[in-house]
Amino acid sequence: MKSLLSLRAALLALAVVLTASVAPTLAYDHEHAEHFDRCAKACTDCQRMCDSCYRHCADLVAKGNKDHSRSMNLCVDCGEVCTTAAKLSARKSDLAGPTCEACAKVCDICAEECEKFKDDKHMTACAKECRACAKECREMLKHIK
Repeated sequence: MKSLLSLRAALLALAVVLTASVAPTLAYDHEHAEHFDRCAKACTDCQRMCDSCYRHCADLVAKGNKDHSRSMNLCVDCGEVCTTAAKLSARKSDLAGPTCEACAKVCDICAEECEKFKDDKHMTACAKECRACAKECREMLKHIK
């Protein structure tokens, strides 16, 4: 029991030291908080739309429409990248910048694929959300570099 308490105390002390050493290095201060928050929201919105579009494409592929195979895969992958970018932006992580840079590129690729299906409202909405996310990610990057 005593060694468990000692271990807990040591872990708590380590957490305090690590937090103190990391906090001052945070590159993205309060002046950029609004950019992080807008980016996190855009990424979350895009993730939700991409997940919905993935389901839409999966249903079409299941019905034999193989043209949606690539967009189905891109949507699910884009949603995953957006999830990570949203989380890192929301907590104003030092890694939000590089992650959002990647997110913007991934969103461009997904949007380009979804835009090929001009007569499909679901695909058009996904492309629009991806473009908005990419724009917000790039806007945040301007303010933190």
